[in-house]
Amino acid sequence: MEGIESNGRHGADTDRRTSKKGHRKLWACAFVLVNNFLQYTAYFGVSTNLVNYVKYRLHEGSKTAANNVTNWQGTGSITPLIAAYLADAFLGRYWTILLFMIISVLGYGVLTASASAALQSAVFYTGLYLVALGGGLVPVLGPFGAEQFDESDEEERRQQSSFFNWFYLSLNVGSLVGGTVLVWVQSSLGWGIGYGIPALFSALAAGVFVAGTATYRRDQSPGGSPLTRIAQVVVAAVRKCDVEVPSDSSMLYECDAVDGTSSAIQGSRRLAHTAQFRLLDKAAVETASDKAGASPWRLCTVTQVEELKCVLRLLPVWASGIIYAAAYTQMTTTFILQGDTLDPRVGRFKVPAAVLSVFDTLSVMLWVPLYDRVVVPMARRVTGHERGFTQLARMGVGLVILTIAMLAAGTLEVARRRVIARHGMYDAGSGDGGSYLPMSIFWQVPQYVVVGASEVFTFIGQMEFFYDQAPDAMRSLCSALSSTSFALGNYASSAIVVVVARATARGGRLGWIPDNINRGHLDDFFWLLTVLCIGNFVAYLLIARWYTYKKTVD
Repeated sequence: MEGIESNGRHGADTDRRTSKKGHRKLWACAFVLVNNFLQYTAYFGVSTNLVNYVKYRLHEGSKTAANNVTNWQGTGSITPLIAAYLADAFLGRYWTILLFMIISVLGYGVLTASASAALQSAVFYTGLYLVALGGGLVPVLGPFGAEQFDESDEEERRQQSSFFNWFYLSLNVGSLVGGTVLVWVQSSLGWGIGYGIPALFSALAAGVFVAGTATYRRDQSPGGSPLTRIAQVVVAAVRKCDVEVPSDSSMLYECDAVDGTSSAIQGSRRLAHTAQFRLLDKAAVETASDKAGASPWRLCTVTQVEELKCVLRLLPVWASGIIYAAAYTQMTTTFILQGDTLDPRVGRFKVPAAVLSVFDTLSVMLWVPLYDRVVVPMARRVTGHERGFTQLARMGVGLVILTIAMLAAGTLEVARRRVIARHGMYDAGSGDGGSYLPMSIFWQVPQYVVVGASEVFTFIGQMEFFYDQAPDAMRSLCSALSSTSFALGNYASSAIVVVVARATARGGRLGWIPDNINRGHLDDFFWLLTVLCIGNFVAYLLIARWYTYKKTVD
């Protein structure tokens, strides 16, 4: 009886601790998700309509305004690397997030003051670039939220996978509110209040994050400069280029640890040896001259060598995201050119082509809960995998879905060209008295919806993959890789357009993408993107087959 009572009390105590832990984790994630929503509402409230502010309020020409906005966006794709490096190397994620949010609040404050008082453009751009610097937090905030889950627990690993889905959803809801409601405020009520609201949201985001401090789990400690550790492995391997690697990996050097799982790198578990990139293993071969306190520039641990191997394995997967991003960015370029010629009227209202991107966001908002609550449980029963799909499989599905979106855009373009030929409306939508083709703009909706579905598989899959497969002490930096692949995808898209336009306009021909696309062959351009997507997917299959998942020493 006494034993039963004791066990009962112990079980009740355990249940209470488990419940308290789960309650705390739920609140921590809620603070992170609300913070992410508020940040991106503010960001898209500024970025969506920025070109109009620069053109009409700062009185810059169209080309100059477009270039200035593009330069700012390019800067915004680089700053995540700065935040990620500081988080991994020196500050930790919590303090990095807090620091960069303060910078962001300052930036929005300067923007608001500039817009309200019509200050000089130099003041405005100072605020704008402070926003770009402070806003690059996704590679840090995402891993910080994922850090709230215990990876040694199978159930919490599943919850961690779900977290990435909801994190991306909060980002998209923020972009929807910022890109619609706040843009309307700017157009109807003025730029002062239109920028004041993003400033308020930015301050609220910082307040929400600080309010959740007591609930956060902060296990990650800064591990020192990852770039230094990578350089040490390369230098040590080169120095020992003539040393033979033993066939038994247990002969390679590793630090002593009381629990057998921690490594010499602060905040990092030991990594198991892998057979790929064996030349780097030379850095971990202990020679006679290394016995007496060898320098890390001559002798590295297995975990340090495996860190570099992890990064090298991630790079081909990262590269496959460039073509994906190049095709994805057609939503903001060729999709809009296509939509500008179609009939936008709904009763007395006109729907601008750019507004249709809201269907991409709505698709993401539909697919995230559908994927999390329906697709994953169904896939889990078929595959037996705890996450339904492996991370590589999930991203691969997204690549296929985006290919379907390019096919849909090409098919619509074929139909559009037939309507043009039938009615002889080669100047419709391009200055011919504002006329439009007798074809509704809402025929574009399917391609936007399909693009949104591909995001849920590929973009969220990338976030989860780069976090999970990165070494513990490099998770923020590796998570930032996905944002750089997206930036390079934008540059790749521009390069493809330039090359195609020049190559197809030789011999006096108008080419595929002339100023008046009704006289071009935009359908052929979409077929080209389809082929590139297929080629990228084939290369991805080879990469996925070659890839070796990270293994820790538990």
